[in-house]
Amino acid sequence: MDIIILLYIAVGFVAEMIDNSLGMAYGVSSNTFLLSLGFPPAIASACVHFSEMFVTLTAGISHFKLGNVDKKLFLNLLIPGILGGIIGAYILTSVEGNIIKPFISIYLVIMGMVILVRAFRKTKERQVHSRLFLIPVGAVGGFFDAIGGGGWGPIVTTTVMARGHDPRKTVGSVNAAEFFVTVAESITFIVAIGTTLFQNWQLILGLLIGGVVAAPLAAYICKKIPVRVLLIIVGILIIGLSLRTIYQSWPDMVALWQNIFG
Repeated sequence: MDIIILLYIAVGFVAEMIDNSLGMAYGVSSNTFLLSLGFPPAIASACVHFSEMFVTLTAGISHFKLGNVDKKLFLNLLIPGILGGIIGAYILTSVEGNIIKPFISIYLVIMGMVILVRAFRKTKERQVHSRLFLIPVGAVGGFFDAIGGGGWGPIVTTTVMARGHDPRKTVGSVNAAEFFVTVAESITFIVAIGTTLFQNWQLILGLLIGGVVAAPLAAYICKKIPVRVLLIIVGILIIGLSLRTIYQSWPDMVALWQNIFG
């Protein structure tokens, strides 16, 4: 097997271990690594979401069977998330990669900070079913999930849990909705990018294999590692890699600034 596929398998494996542990960060983790390896933002996000379809399908079915899904929460997030994801994917494929990459990395730094904040924050548990609250959360989560190659979990899970919703129901409902959001984003990417996406079959295959292998192992390993420790490690890793990408993209940011303001 080509060594590059082994690298992608490792990325998919680590990302899925993180996601199964925290209920989020598969996309953010994978996309951060891929951007740091030099992939264009649209290709990175498209490949992550295409491989993620199979992982989220398995996770969603499991959560429904285990009774971890709050149906009202799930339905209120579903349609806004799909619409936000479609819009985000379309915009990402319409913008020059070198221009948008540093801004996505800035967004990922913020997501890393959100994860770190979650590591130390405690909230009182309560139910959250308000459409006025959930519709914009779902739409924003779907939009930035497509733009940043991930963010559905960090934005939606973190926001809903910060309001005090039951953690188990939150993770289950958000993960169940994520499959449909991911499918919508993947279809949009395929329509916009075309066969270019499948030229990166090694990347897609590697992420998929890594994610599938990691899924059954994650639950056991996560029992041995405190969630707070995992959150801190993931947050620092995402921030560090994203800052590296911002540093590498600094000339493009300066050039863009000069073009806009003369």
